[in-house]
Amino acid sequence: MNMDLFRRMRRKPTLDLDDIQATVLRARPEPYFGTHAILEITDPAAGKELLRRLAPRVTSAARWDEPQPSWLALAISYQGLVALGVPESSLASFPANFRAGMAARAERLRDTGPNAPERWEFPFGTPRVHMAVTVFAENEADWQSEVAAYEQELRGLAGVDLLSHQDFGADGFNVFGYRDGFSQPVVEGSGAEPLPGDGRPIKAGEFVLGYPSETGSPLAMPSPDVLGRNGTYVVFRKYHSHVDAFNRYLHDNGRTEDERELLAAKLVGRWRSGAPLALAPDGDDPAIGADPKRINNFDYSKDPRGLHTPLGSHIRRMNPRDTKLEVLTDVNIRRVIRRSTSYGGPLPTDVLRDDGKGRGLDFIALGARAIDNVEFLQSEWVNSGNFVGLGKEKDPMISLQEKKGAYFTVPGTPPRRVHGIQSFNTLLGGEYFFMPSRSAIDWLSR
Repeated sequence: MNMDLFRRMRRKPTLDLDDIQATVLRARPEPYFGTHAILEITDPAAGKELLRRLAPRVTSAARWDEPQPSWLALAISYQGLVALGVPESSLASFPANFRAGMAARAERLRDTGPNAPERWEFPFGTPRVHMAVTVFAENEADWQSEVAAYEQELRGLAGVDLLSHQDFGADGFNVFGYRDGFSQPVVEGSGAEPLPGDGRPIKAGEFVLGYPSETGSPLAMPSPDVLGRNGTYVVFRKYHSHVDAFNRYLHDNGRTEDERELLAAKLVGRWRSGAPLALAPDGDDPAIGADPKRINNFDYSKDPRGLHTPLGSHIRRMNPRDTKLEVLTDVNIRRVIRRSTSYGGPLPTDVLRDDGKGRGLDFIALGARAIDNVEFLQSEWVNSGNFVGLGKEKDPMISLQEKKGAYFTVPGTPPRRVHGIQSFNTLLGGEYFFMPSRSAIDWLSR
């Protein structure tokens, strides 16, 4: 279910859609296929030549609501900008956390223990991660054709090395068996008509540099203007998902399949079909999960205690909507555009042992505040519960849990604390990137 095909462009866009990369506004199709590639630039001239070669393949956001068989996105790390020979005055205009890189921000992100940078897979955590190229496609043939096209541009280009190549793809459900990727903010000026439950469009400057933000003014952007305007930031975090551990946890704490599925829904905040507990508190309703006009048309105004959707459930943490927060924050400036992808196949719910295969999630967040927001979410909303009065309780799905004493609260009379919760995802690496506009790609290539 590609929500953007339902969220049609019914208003006149006011953004420079021809200059903005497609991935900012175009959701991945369903089903989807694709590849993430990480490149290192060892010669500035070669890096600029690669940008010239790839520029015609970088798809714009024009007519983002129409089907597109495949498209290519390009993003560059701070070290990549250095490797391209970007002037020091421009480099210094980028925010400090972007310049530092994700590995250096591990403490703020709570990336410790199994998630610490020294445990990441190569090339993450090294200064060699310079450029990320991603291909999205709606079918296998177009995916392979687009990958072959950009690989052809790499051949014979000394001074640019391919460090990693990861394929991904799914039918709209992640490796835990949950429909995902459909709840996105509506960007003001994109031309999108909000669907029920989307809320008002959020100011474009929260997602694309150079436009007014929720504060009324544009956020600071890199200089010169041709480099910063119509660009955005990207947070990429690759996780390995322990689906077997999730299955065991459900079996250990539920006597029947219905009990296990209800507990799973309480952890996530939705049933596997995507139907939210707020609309289907007693059992899954696939009809809601398949209806773009109902799947997000809810709030928590009638559930302040979390009797239907627990306060600590994953989706309520990531988007509290109208939940009364103990620690005040403007939810609208904490929104990010998510373009996450799944890799590897799911495990059936009755499989309780790891089969040794790689599977998981590539978490991808885009936005003008994406780096700040992900650091905030990781520190305050994922790995703490203070903002909803839950103390040290953490996000049940994506946090790093302590070995002993971790639990999840299911509100009720009396409330139930489900103990022994584990870390169901382990971070394999990541990086902060800048996604330049198409005109900025041209500027960088000179």
